[in-house]
Amino acid sequence: MAPDWNEIKDKALKFASKYAQIGNKSYKSVNFIDEFMQVFGLSGVESADGLFFRLDGVLAAEMSAEESGKELPGGLEEASLRLKRRLEKLPAGRVPVLPMASDYERVRVFSPGSLKGSRAFKTTDLHRRLSLFAPLFSAGGGILKPDGGFAGEKAREKATRLRAALEKRGCRGRDLELCLSRVLFCLFAGGSGIFPSGLFYKYVRDSKRDGSDLSFRLARLFGILNTPLGAKGEDAGAPEGLRAFPRLQGSLFEGDPELHDFDGKTLDALAECAAFDWSGISPSLFGSMFQAIMDEKRRRELGAHYTSEEDILKLIGPLFLDELKSELERAGTNPVALGEFRKKLKNMTFLDPACGCGNFLIVTYRELRRLELSALKITKVPKTSIVNAGDSLMVNTGQFHGVEIEDFPCRIARAGMRLTDHLMNMEAAEYFGGVAVFPPENAGVAIRRNALHMDWMKAASGGGGGRLTHILGNPPFAGSRLQTPQQRKSMARVFKDAPEGEVKGWKILDYVCAWYRKAASCMRNTDVECAFVSTSSVSQGEQAAALWKPLIEDFGMEINFCRKTFKWSGEGRGKAAVFCVIIGFSRKTPQKRKFIYSGDERAEAENINPYLVSGPDVFIMTRPSPICRVPPMSVGNQPIDNGRYLFSEREKDEFIQLEPGALKWFRVFLGADEFLNGRRRFCLCLAGCHGGELGRLPEVSKRVDQVRRFRLKSGRLSTLKLAEKPERFQVENMPEERYLAVPRVSSDRRLYIPAAFLPPGIIVSDSMLILPRAGLYHFGILTSATHMAWVRAVCGRLGTCYRYSKDVVYNNFPWPDEDEKLKAEVENAARKVISARRSFSGKTLADLYDPQTTPRALRDAHVTLDEIVMRAYGFAYEFMTEADTAAGLMELHLKKAGESREG
Repeated sequence: MAPDWNEIKDKALKFASKYAQIGNKSYKSVNFIDEFMQVFGLSGVESADGLFFRLDGVLAAEMSAEESGKELPGGLEEASLRLKRRLEKLPAGRVPVLPMASDYERVRVFSPGSLKGSRAFKTTDLHRRLSLFAPLFSAGGGILKPDGGFAGEKAREKATRLRAALEKRGCRGRDLELCLSRVLFCLFAGGSGIFPSGLFYKYVRDSKRDGSDLSFRLARLFGILNTPLGAKGEDAGAPEGLRAFPRLQGSLFEGDPELHDFDGKTLDALAECAAFDWSGISPSLFGSMFQAIMDEKRRRELGAHYTSEEDILKLIGPLFLDELKSELERAGTNPVALGEFRKKLKNMTFLDPACGCGNFLIVTYRELRRLELSALKITKVPKTSIVNAGDSLMVNTGQFHGVEIEDFPCRIARAGMRLTDHLMNMEAAEYFGGVAVFPPENAGVAIRRNALHMDWMKAASGGGGGRLTHILGNPPFAGSRLQTPQQRKSMARVFKDAPEGEVKGWKILDYVCAWYRKAASCMRNTDVECAFVSTSSVSQGEQAAALWKPLIEDFGMEINFCRKTFKWSGEGRGKAAVFCVIIGFSRKTPQKRKFIYSGDERAEAENINPYLVSGPDVFIMTRPSPICRVPPMSVGNQPIDNGRYLFSEREKDEFIQLEPGALKWFRVFLGADEFLNGRRRFCLCLAGCHGGELGRLPEVSKRVDQVRRFRLKSGRLSTLKLAEKPERFQVENMPEERYLAVPRVSSDRRLYIPAAFLPPGIIVSDSMLILPRAGLYHFGILTSATHMAWVRAVCGRLGTCYRYSKDVVYNNFPWPDEDEKLKAEVENAARKVISARRSFSGKTLADLYDPQTTPRALRDAHVTLDEIVMRAYGFAYEFMTEADTAAGLMELHLKKAGESREG
């Protein structure tokens, strides 16, 4: 059975509270483990394979916990190390689902089923870290997530069923948005004490059983809720159940949706939602649930995505939250320092210039309120009987500003902020002993404008905060070729018509880049700091230089922190499969420490360059020729034939039976897919087939005529001109000698991009790149780990695959200075790689370079090659990480680029 979120959260809170009161010295190991496991409904301490460890417990092969308490001087680190050593002795497949180490004060949870990654947290924060324990329940169908956990998933399911019921009754478009968003607010209001407990459920259930009066009753309720806050007696004729609802007013309840005639199924779906306990659901989910009612096509056009709390915390942590927590800890119990800390919080002002439904603002506001409340508790401010506990805190919603191009998300953002404000007032009331008065709507929280057409400083002015201190958010995703005409106009306004002048190459940039540029313009000569979640393309390929060169050189920006590529975990239905980065930047300040985050690891860097590498600022621009003296790379063949010159092997055989004279004009034709997976296609290659001979081949002539007619229908001048020579390809690249072929797109799972020599009888499509004069030395360098470090740092992506390019990746790659002895060693090692491949002739390149199926002999041959190539560069193979290698290559690139200019 799936776990009950509310029950688990309640147990976790009680455990954390009890532990905080009695301290770690009073705990015995078994008691600690037992009580910890009881939070999750697990019990009993058992041994693992007959092994009992001192102060250890391995629970039912689901969790392993080793506790050091104060008996091990190394604390949590030593406990973790001892745990690893002991679990490594267990037979394969017997590692517990969720290994855990603890020293009572802290807990470290390792990656499910392995020890590769881990997360550590304070024991008293258990109730905030329940998402880490989701693997314990995956077999039973329960999923704990940070944004409301398992209950959040249940709430989404119920809201989705309600949406379907409303749609069946004809409620769609804006009417659906208004109706469902208001219902969702009522559900959140019922769970947070804004409505008396059970009031909304009772009001819904008092409808006629067939649901025929439900639309009328909802309309009356929405009207009551839209009256001024605290007002009474506006609807004296309303039934008692309706008069019991508070008057709230706010933009969410403005306007009257057309509520269609509902039925019993609609009533049941709404009653099921109202009966659910919404008290454990974070208001940050309000926006993601709204996403579920948004039209999918419209959402895609806007680039609308809703970021999870998990990803928001990945951004606001290094942007400001981690330092604030450290500052609070440094303040200790000093009342003066704590007072200054509160003033600092009060003077922080935040702007999300693409706020959508307000998730970033909501989570940021919540975290700052909790920090201030912690400071007050440490100061031991006396509890008082005041009207509104929220008035005792300095942090307020006026410090938080958002800009959103669509009207309805603005309403959602304001409503979500009101809900959060109320919940924070309730937390304050628990301490101060006052009451939490439901706050009025702050219209400035989110305004409807096109952020790219306005002054951001003005957008953040006013309210209860000081000057703008932070810009943050998740701007819309839209590739350079997928932008709407309006988005393209906005891009031109930022990059072409900017006061600083037109930015070279701006048309290749994704839509999100406009937010980076606008932020840099706003932040120049200020101390404002910014961080965005965005597609990883902003730090890859040709976009990285086009975006960051002017930001760094013209605006004086620097990258303060980054989180390298991760899979975006946006909330809501139809979430996009997007790979993202988080980049924080500001005006250059030499004293600021810089960090690179990758998974659970954090590394300090002297400088972070546009490719999110710890190294010098380097801008890999498009180059027409290689930076070093190496064979030029070119693209394969592009027929532009509507498939009329391309054949499978069966189709080719059938065509030759029909026209035997065509045999001499057929060539093997490989695209990247055929090259990697050992398949073959064929093409008619008619470059030398002229006049009379073509006339003697009527079936071939038909194909030529079909290609001519296809090209004449094109709107491109180059293709229309090509119709004059229909027997020719648009791009013809057919070496007459052996050449090296490289696929333009290759899976990022592979340790190396497979390259291979092909004979002149085989031609390749434009999904391949070729090096006609390449030798073993070039093959060895390009199939080395050193070259792959460069690829992973600068290469563009197509989904999760590398998108290798000659102008950016190959032509900018810095080759080592040639040393005849080392060159011979590279050639010999490359020869052994090819020999190892040939010994597995039945396997395709895809098989050979799948990390799970790579033969040991081939892997060993590559390791030898890697070591020699590293020595050729003067790199220390034993000690340099891939990040170190990429940084070294970028320094070498700067040197080679300088030599190239001087030459």
